[in-house]
Amino acid sequence: MDRHSRLLLVTLLASLVLVAFACSKRGVQVTEVPPPATDDTTLGPGDVFSVRVYGEEAMTGSHQVAPDGTINFPLLGAVQVNGLEPTEVAQKIQTELVERDFLRDPHVSVYVEEYASKRVSVVGAVANPGTFPLEPGMTVVQAISMAGGFSSLADRDATVVTRRIGDEIIRYRVPVDRVTKGQAEDVEVAAGDIIFVPERMF
Repeated sequence: MDRHSRLLLVTLLASLVLVAFACSKRGVQVTEVPPPATDDTTLGPGDVFSVRVYGEEAMTGSHQVAPDGTINFPLLGAVQVNGLEPTEVAQKIQTELVERDFLRDPHVSVYVEEYASKRVSVVGAVANPGTFPLEPGMTVVQAISMAGGFSSLADRDATVVTRRIGDEIIRYRVPVDRVTKGQAEDVEVAAGDIIFVPERMF
């Protein structure tokens, strides 16, 4: 390595140290231990879920939440579901069916098929960077697969996930190559996570 290359390397390392120091001052942490995935399972526009009313086939089917936060449910018409948990939606439909004298003792269940309103971003050295709908139980490896997988220059074990918890931003590393080899645990992602795959430096 010539003098110019050594100087560039030293400068780069110094810059990384300064960035890390600045991040720590702003409450940003870098850790190897992932924080727990936030359990925001409320429904929003674009989400798809199925409703089952036992014994009532005509009322059983899939629904997509409209931009105004409603679904069009048989007999009931527009039902506002935005911001509700699946169990709350089931209870709301059940209550309205009784109060409006459509059914005497309905049993309603709601199963989420896709959280389109909850999304994760995958950027960096992947085939198709972008933002993708969060699916229940989605992991880092699955999210990267949705982005087309790693590029040939990806530093797989240096993958970093950025997550906001309240006012705090936490960054943690996920050794994806080791995960795919069964040498490390995969990590569940949360709504709003940003997965960054850096390129190898050599």
